Amino acid sequence: MATFTVKPKEIIHASFTVPGDKSITHRSVILSSLAEGNCVVHDYLDGDDCRRTIEAFRSAGIEIKKEKNKLYIAGKGLKGLTAPAKPVDSGNSGTTIRLMSGVFAGQNFTTEIFGDESLSKRPMKRVIEPLRKMGAQISAKDDQYPPLLIKGNPSLKPVDYQLPVASAQVKSAVLLAGLQTNGTTVVSEPGESRDHTERMLEYLGAKIRVNANTVSLEGGAKLKAKDIFVPGDFSSAAFFIVAGLLVKNSEICIENTGVNSRRTGLIFALEKMGAKIELKDVKTICNEPVGNILIKSGSLSGITLEPEYIPKLIDEIPLLVLAATQAKGRTVITGASELRIKESDRIKTISTELKKMGANITEQPDGFIVEGPVKLKGFQKVESYNDHRIAMTMAIAGLCAEGETTINNSECVDISFPNFWDLITKL
Repeated sequence: MATFTVKPKEIIHASFTVPGDKSITHRSVILSSLAEGNCVVHDYLDGDDCRRTIEAFRSAGIEIKKEKNKLYIAGKGLKGLTAPAKPVDSGNSGTTIRLMSGVFAGQNFTTEIFGDESLSKRPMKRVIEPLRKMGAQISAKDDQYPPLLIKGNPSLKPVDYQLPVASAQVKSAVLLAGLQTNGTTVVSEPGESRDHTERMLEYLGAKIRVNANTVSLEGGAKLKAKDIFVPGDFSSAAFFIVAGLLVKNSEICIENTGVNSRRTGLIFALEKMGAKIELKDVKTICNEPVGNILIKSGSLSGITLEPEYIPKLIDEIPLLVLAATQAKGRTVITGASELRIKESDRIKTISTELKKMGANITEQPDGFIVEGPVKLKGFQKVESYNDHRIAMTMAIAGLCAEGETTINNSECVDISFPNFWDLITKL
């Protein structure tokens, strides 16, 4: 078990890039494998979660070669997969198990897909139900937990499905299954969620229409392999956005980062608190908006964040809670119960660990009440709970605390940000 000690910073002036977007890397591998022809995925994220998706397709007969920061993928089309010789290991990757369930649902073979101890406690019912409606046979522990045994159906039926909760992963699983039908699949959500799957499907030639929070996809259309350039991951950039705001007299530029409006809810929330954040040189690359993010430190004020904004910053809420500890007044966050079934119970874990450093946080069933500002104190042995986002949030807390902070199980950041500790050291 590795540990890492963070020393506080008095000032940060830096320009850098962050690793490739995790969500877009997963989808690049999935859709390029299902496309017809060869392609190169540039600047992909070589983290453990994405490796699980790569290995899943390799086990299903897809040739994927790695060379430096590139993936060479030989796609075989929608019906080109073969049955994996053994169960598919998703590790800690919820994206892998959910999206691959949609892929395997339409294949002419049976697949078992499982995960580690943490993933095995995460409910999959929201994915299982629509895929069963489409004709896949899926069994699970207690009918909702991994491992999943998926008996694919090459004659899947399209579905018109209303998601009870906005979820990019569930939506994507249904669309990936719908891609393999002979009709139009419609997925509606009660609010916005990430739209990387829709954008990439369109980029690769799928017949897809988006109207507000409803997506319609015509099945059976061939995807045409095209090279993909993966931008920097906004969720990784987010740690340094908050660092730049909280460490006094700082200015940070994070270059070549994905700035999809369905991912940048953190910027909205921080600007509402008074933050100075600027998007510069924004352009469209492979159907995704990409730009530079400029952050300058400054004072923040507490806010009330309404539930409808939560899907746009679900992964960044622990960071927002950290920012709220340094804001003047009360911050209230509600509608975030989804955090309780992430890699850890993030409502509980971030509250517990920031309190060790002196934060004034009241845990709520679906969120937080945070009173600020407080001066955080460095703490020996804060826990990561083997959750990459908790580990990195506590590291940023350490940058603006008094005294050193040591994070346990620091190696868990490899899931999404393999060079995080190197970057922290170089700031």
